[in-house]
Amino acid sequence: MRTQVAIIGAGPAGLLLGQLLHKHGIENVILERQTGTYVLGRIRAGLIEQGTVALLEEAGVGARLHADGLVHDGTQICVNGVRRHINFRELTGKAVVVYGQTEITRDLMEAREACGRQTLYQATDVSVHNFGGDQPIVRYVKDGKPAEIGCDFIAGCDGFHGISRQSVPADKIRHHERVYPFGWLGLLSDTPPVSDELIYVHHERGFALCSMRSPTRSRYYLQCSLAERVEEWPDERFWQELALRLDVEAREQLATGPSLEKSIAPLRSFVAEPMRFGRLFLAGDAAHIVPPTGAKGLNLAASDVGYLSQALVDFYKRGSSAGLDGYSARALARIWKAERFSWWMTSLLHTFPDANSFDRNIQLAELDYVLSSRAGATTLAENYVGLPL
Repeated sequence: MRTQVAIIGAGPAGLLLGQLLHKHGIENVILERQTGTYVLGRIRAGLIEQGTVALLEEAGVGARLHADGLVHDGTQICVNGVRRHINFRELTGKAVVVYGQTEITRDLMEAREACGRQTLYQATDVSVHNFGGDQPIVRYVKDGKPAEIGCDFIAGCDGFHGISRQSVPADKIRHHERVYPFGWLGLLSDTPPVSDELIYVHHERGFALCSMRSPTRSRYYLQCSLAERVEEWPDERFWQELALRLDVEAREQLATGPSLEKSIAPLRSFVAEPMRFGRLFLAGDAAHIVPPTGAKGLNLAASDVGYLSQALVDFYKRGSSAGLDGYSARALARIWKAERFSWWMTSLLHTFPDANSFDRNIQLAELDYVLSSRAGATTLAENYVGLPL
């Protein structure tokens, strides 16, 4: 088999890249080691910047997002029982949209099926070869039979643990990482949200987040120790602990119910650079991870894909390789700003086990500045809604 662009990974990044390329008549094949059902079953966040919305519209999958997405003009931050509002619209003229990543994946899958582009699910033992030359090859096993794809370029959209980044020689890539000393315990429930906006909670017992997927489905998070296990957190204990960290009004509005899903996720900041190796390009979680505090993971993946798709269109339609040559530097400039913001939000809102009294008072002073100063609030707002693409 031969194609122009072989895309590894059928998550939102790979699927979005496939659709953007398809819109410009660029042939592409996506390989995914899991089933489509498994991919759709992944529970992920879904707070979407306007730049990501624009890319989804360009890919032809914006209709359901606009029909069902929840537009948020701001967010709320609660510090030890006192809640304050950050008005994105007033401070930046922009908003964000809550629309689950699962729904984005579903929209992209359906669009790909409708356009007839090929996705090879359950493609195992994937390996990439010759990406330093002019004729890259992707080898894989499908239905027990070995096969390969010849291509012009390979897009590694296969996540943090994927084969794409692992295939790069160690002396050609640099890794930057910070691992945080806590995790997020998340619970999904069919209960109405406690508020019509997200509530970020800084509390002496630990961080909490009240989020949502729809007007009838809520997503809540609690900061917890990485030593804890999900089995130690029955629903009743989760709801009780969440209530202790909320302000009085939110506590009174909190509707509890059985969990649909519960998990503990570690937090890390990670960047691999560069993001181009000959004809292999990394995008999304294959190149970077952010703690979820700043809601940047999916949006960064989308901006990577936006830059890469533009570069590939310029190559095939205009004969220019300038976009491909500049892809890594362009993407990393935005990535590092998002990494900074996500690190800052995480540092601002969580309790750290090794913090002393000086650290805690500096943190409270920073929170007070952000919540009482228009300049401080604007800094948070313009990063939260997304820096320009």
